[in-house]
Amino acid sequence: MSILIKGGTVVTADQSYQADVYCDEGIIQAIGKDLDVPKDCQIIDADQLLVMPGGIDPHTHMQLPFMGTVASEDFFTGTSAGAAGGTTSIIDFVIPNPQQPLMEAYNQWMEWAEKSATDYSFHVAITWWDDSVYQDMATLVNEHGVNSFKHFMAYKNAIMAEDETLVKSFSRCLELGAMPTVHAENGDLVYHLQKEILAKGIRGPEGHPVSRPPEVEGEAANRAIRIAQALNVPIYAVHVSCEESLEAITRARSEGQRVYGEVLAGHLEIDDSVYRNKDFEFAAAHVMSPPFRPKKHQEALWKGLQSGNLQTTATDHCCFCADQKAAGKDDFSLIPNGTAGIEDRLSIMWDSGVVTGRLTPNEFVAVTSTNAAKIFNIYPQKGSISVGADADIVIWDANGTRTISAKTHHQNVDFNIFEGRTVQGLAVHTLSRGNLVWTEGELRTVKGAGKYIKRPAFSSDFEAVKKQASLHEPTAVNRD
Repeated sequence: MSILIKGGTVVTADQSYQADVYCDEGIIQAIGKDLDVPKDCQIIDADQLLVMPGGIDPHTHMQLPFMGTVASEDFFTGTSAGAAGGTTSIIDFVIPNPQQPLMEAYNQWMEWAEKSATDYSFHVAITWWDDSVYQDMATLVNEHGVNSFKHFMAYKNAIMAEDETLVKSFSRCLELGAMPTVHAENGDLVYHLQKEILAKGIRGPEGHPVSRPPEVEGEAANRAIRIAQALNVPIYAVHVSCEESLEAITRARSEGQRVYGEVLAGHLEIDDSVYRNKDFEFAAAHVMSPPFRPKKHQEALWKGLQSGNLQTTATDHCCFCADQKAAGKDDFSLIPNGTAGIEDRLSIMWDSGVVTGRLTPNEFVAVTSTNAAKIFNIYPQKGSISVGADADIVIWDANGTRTISAKTHHQNVDFNIFEGRTVQGLAVHTLSRGNLVWTEGELRTVKGAGKYIKRPAFSSDFEAVKKQASLHEPTAVNRD
């Protein structure tokens, strides 16, 4: 059935205006006043509400096998929770085991993702290197619409990519017109510090942030950015959590290097005091990498987002329940890393960003949706309210409030890192491809309704990469 969103204020990354939005066959068909629509068209009254592009979370881990267990959130429950919070697309990660063929891992993740309720895409991690990896990268880019490859600089003796692998993979990305992304932490240094801290008898979650200090992240971020600079390839840094890595990004961008940075809603709002809580379950529930940082880093990250040196917000949504986290009861290095957030990201960003005056509503749209679509080359299909775009829309109550709790959230995990926080700004209705998947507190997602989104390669010629990227440059904050 077609849907007319009537009487709302359309808010995009670059403008706000009064208009009705007509959706049919999964596409936005018309925008304007007094639209001619079928008599049986469903009408959604958006008076006093905002009509915005659905959120795009560029960093999730649904159903991830990790650290001896599997994330509790699968692709159906995770994308459904996202829909309840206004997120309509995710970019998840295919993470091959070392020596596992990339295409084998990709096919496995595609099978798991068939149950997705909303649209999805994939980054693919490079966890090892040989000629088959070189060939599979081309297959993924040219045949399957993968235009980004992830590199874990952390997790020594597991999925960590050594510098030689970074150089080879970054070079291959440039040849193929793909974007390398990095989890920037010095894995060798983390491994050394973990052993040192455990030897001192510090075995609880309080040891986790000490083993991964900001310097560990800053060094790795700078190293990856410099490697990308030497090879003339753009680079995207995931979950930037501290001043040190932000400084590396800011310096590189000021030199004209094409570097993008992502920040998590959690890193913007939560500090490292959570790890010193005497309740093991509470402290362990916050264990993720990079860890939450001292308060001074949060203000720096907000400034990075406001200045445009950080362009996207994400969640690194990776859920492990208390019984899974208990694997590290006597050794913090064995606590499965991951927290939730896909349902709450938009409300947190509105409450802490727009309500406080840090962000305008247009900037909110940019950092929660449009910039990710531009960076990963699916704009304006995603991240826009425009004729011909996918009808992925969130109808937003800027003044509505809700209290976040694990007792009421839709995420398949028994803890919420924002527990008890009352936020202003919430999704009243969410449309995925023109279908109402969340409406006034009712979840209507359908298993398997989501579609895989191919993301075209950028030009393999770097000068053309720069030209094309400038046309789709993420929207930065303009303080003039």
